[in-house]
Amino acid sequence: MMVAKPAEGGGRWVEVQPRRLRRWLDGFYSRHDGATEEGLKLLAANGDTALLLPPPGLPPVADVDALLAELAVPRRLGLLLARRNAVAVGVADGDELISSKVDTFYVQGRTAAGGWSQQRYARRRDNQASAAAQDAADVAARILLPYADSLAALVCGGDRATVESILADKRLEPLLPLRHDRLLEVPEPRHAVLVDAVALAHNIRIHLVP
Repeated sequence: MMVAKPAEGGGRWVEVQPRRLRRWLDGFYSRHDGATEEGLKLLAANGDTALLLPPPGLPPVADVDALLAELAVPRRLGLLLARRNAVAVGVADGDELISSKVDTFYVQGRTAAGGWSQQRYARRRDNQASAAAQDAADVAARILLPYADSLAALVCGGDRATVESILADKRLEPLLPLRHDRLLEVPEPRHAVLVDAVALAHNIRIHLVP
């Protein structure tokens, strides 16, 4: 089942699995007789539009037919899912997770104490978060770097600030050019969440207006 989410600036986002994209396109055309294509944008006579965004790892595609052809080619993706207390890192060949590691860390929650105690707890949290990011970078380096030359893209998810702090590690610099600009929305990383993220990373995002 597709879930539509409001899009900033108007319209809504939907996500479609690669194997369902042809059926989705058929449905759009059946509802909008005479719809045309401009690159990856579908235009209906009533003003409705659908802009297809290719998933991570695909080369540039000029039109819908090229997108469909590229979606049929399996690609290798790296995944980095992180929140303050956990990280999940994996490498997927197509839909298959071929290497992965999940780890959890202790980062103290906020306290209701005030004054000097609050500052002390805040410093402790910051130190714990820094240590957790270092440990998470160790995991990412161990899992991802051996595959760096064969990855089509690196897909991240979770808390943006935590992801950024992990990728600030100099060992992970070879991965930065591969990073896709989309951040997956995921709960606290676990192995099951990582498996689900492989499928999410392959989805085609479609901006529908209206």
